[in-house]
Amino acid sequence: MQKVVITGHDLTVDQIIAVCREGAEVVLSDESREKILASRQVVNELVEERKVVYGITTGFGKFSDVVISQDECKLLQKNLIITHAVGAGDPFKEDIARGILLLRVNSLSNGFSGICLETVETMIAMLNKGVTPFIPEKGSLGASGDLAPLSHMVLPMIGLGMAWYKGELLPGAEAMERAGIPVIELSAKEGLALNNGTQAMTSVGAHALHDAITLLKTADIAAALSFEAQNGVVDALDARVHQVRPHAGQMATARNLLKLLEGSKNASRQGEIRVQDAYSLRCCPQIHGASKDAVNYVGGRVDIEINAVTDNPLIFREDRSGISGGNFHGQPMALSFDFLKIAESELADVSERRIERLVNPAYSGLPAFLTPNGGVNSGFMIVQYSAAALVSENKVLAHPASVDSIPSSAGQEDHVSMGTIAARQAGEIGRNVRRVLAMELMVACQGIDMRGNKGLGKGTQAAYDLVRKCVARLDEDRELYEDINYCEKIIEDGSLIRAVEEALGAEIEY
Repeated sequence: MQKVVITGHDLTVDQIIAVCREGAEVVLSDESREKILASRQVVNELVEERKVVYGITTGFGKFSDVVISQDECKLLQKNLIITHAVGAGDPFKEDIARGILLLRVNSLSNGFSGICLETVETMIAMLNKGVTPFIPEKGSLGASGDLAPLSHMVLPMIGLGMAWYKGELLPGAEAMERAGIPVIELSAKEGLALNNGTQAMTSVGAHALHDAITLLKTADIAAALSFEAQNGVVDALDARVHQVRPHAGQMATARNLLKLLEGSKNASRQGEIRVQDAYSLRCCPQIHGASKDAVNYVGGRVDIEINAVTDNPLIFREDRSGISGGNFHGQPMALSFDFLKIAESELADVSERRIERLVNPAYSGLPAFLTPNGGVNSGFMIVQYSAAALVSENKVLAHPASVDSIPSSAGQEDHVSMGTIAARQAGEIGRNVRRVLAMELMVACQGIDMRGNKGLGKGTQAAYDLVRKCVARLDEDRELYEDINYCEKIIEDGSLIRAVEEALGAEIEY
């Protein structure tokens, strides 16, 4: 089994997916162990010396001016968790909740949070033994960190709340007992070290980012099949066109499409059938490419955030200080995930236009809705409707969450990011995009068959074969949702991309 060693500074999105979806083992590095112990020693000394440090010997938020006695420090931390665990809505899926745990461990492992080593080891045991906290997905402002979600994450650790264990949702204490993990008692600073940070929004966003990369590759495959079905003009993909406007994503998309279409006898040259295609084909490099560049920008921001320290106050060992700052504010992620939402949405927007061009006889020159017996048969008529509905929904979801702010904590926290909302919306948009691309795969294959397949390209042949493995040509109406489900599944599980990359002998660029 793969192991992911936690150092606090080099975790990757791929490793997050390995732990959260594939069950890779988590191991704490010796370096992180030493830093955690040293940081905790500073907290112990601050408490002993009765220094006034936010969240250690004071209350929280508006109560930051209330000094807490040494005897009340433990109660302060427990109360912080139980009163802040007020999330709403459905729970995060288990992979997202595991990601929240993992990212919190990674952040704490930098040694600036004053957490106890035993607490971090408890979290790692939960990851490795499969105890996953029940964390409602709504209720975070994304500014004092993800307070509500992270507090729900902590509840099972102290014997409260709910958690999944071996597929069963149980009271937190029971889940921990079944897994053989002792519950803990929080001491000074620990509650704040656990629930003050951006790990909920970052887990959701990191998973959405990983899935967006799959969508970028899939969009190029689907577009290439639509090129085949529409006798697309490949001159628009000429490298010289893109070298004079050298956006990285644009050039990568053009290269991808040329590789996918290599050897195609369905694609055409300029002037053979038409001089130029509509934008949904001709401008694929520019449209898909812009989304690639946006997603790669977001990836850079996520790489920083998953290895950042985002709680408050921060403990600096060299001068034994606890400094209250604002690293918990989610604005860098909120803006990034809003950008991700737009980039994803455009993939579905242009995909639906390619679907429309295939089912509309005025554009395609093929029978209406790609059915040979129109009238009694509707063919792919309502597939385009469904795609259009998902695209329209994405337009609503793509409205930036980060432009909103509602003051909280009696005005002490007077600007918030709404970054967790942005991340959740990015995940929802991604699921809608995947469905639309699944529809395009199916419709394009039907278009290829109805126009008369003269010979597919190296990559498009592999994609066509995988679709046709379970989705037969539509000659008479039948239930189509299972066909779409299959096409969506081969996108989600990566089998479409693997089949095409194997045929190409190269990776699809993003």
